[in-house]
Amino acid sequence: MEKIDSYAIFVEPFHVDFTGRIFMGVLGNHLLNAAGNHSQKRGWGIGALNETSHTWVLSRLSIEMTRMPEQFQHCTVKTWVESVMRLFTNRNFAILDSEGQPMGYARSVWAMIDLDTRRPCDLLSLYDGDILNYVVPEEDNVCPIEGHGRFSFRNAMLVRTIDTYYSDVDINGHINSIKYIEHVLDLFPREDFERGIRRFEIAYKAESYMGDRLSFLVQENEAAGGTDVEIRKNVTDGSAGDVVCQARVIFNK
Repeated sequence: MEKIDSYAIFVEPFHVDFTGRIFMGVLGNHLLNAAGNHSQKRGWGIGALNETSHTWVLSRLSIEMTRMPEQFQHCTVKTWVESVMRLFTNRNFAILDSEGQPMGYARSVWAMIDLDTRRPCDLLSLYDGDILNYVVPEEDNVCPIEGHGRFSFRNAMLVRTIDTYYSDVDINGHINSIKYIEHVLDLFPREDFERGIRRFEIAYKAESYMGDRLSFLVQENEAAGGTDVEIRKNVTDGSAGDVVCQARVIFNK
């Protein structure tokens, strides 16, 4: 079986924002669907994993675009596994237009957890290390965007606190990874989106659940040319809460 998979997408009118470009959250969903489709064909899909009480958990996602897909556009997402370590695997993506020209790329890091203990599993020993059969090293298929950045929050300001509800929760019982992307982007004004998003990064640190209150803290990152956002859950007067995820948004100049 081929190690690189292709996943076709069509940009529906209800999947674009006021600029006519696809929502970053919708694009993120397509990337996750492409990853799931790739894994399923090779026996590593969520359905098969759930039978042994395992599932995939997204740890990091970085998306960098030169052009965002637009309304009614046909595109293709290519995806492949770049490397596998004991607790994490790196998966890359290429977003291509109908002519096969790159519109952007993405990098992601995944862990597998035991659904009963919620602890990470050893990927190299699970299923006799079968996942190694699908690795495509960087030199064989380049993903020409920077890796995941580091976050350091020193002077972040609290800008918003929201409640979480039914529509925030996914099949794993926690707040959906894409919902965090949508909530982060809701912090920015219309003018930023008129310029378009060049790069979006997010690092998932802990799970949150329906009913948790999420607090959003923001600080400018001049070195990166963007804005960093930290999401904490259940912040109170006597507690700083727990960090759920951290994100970076860089808009086009």
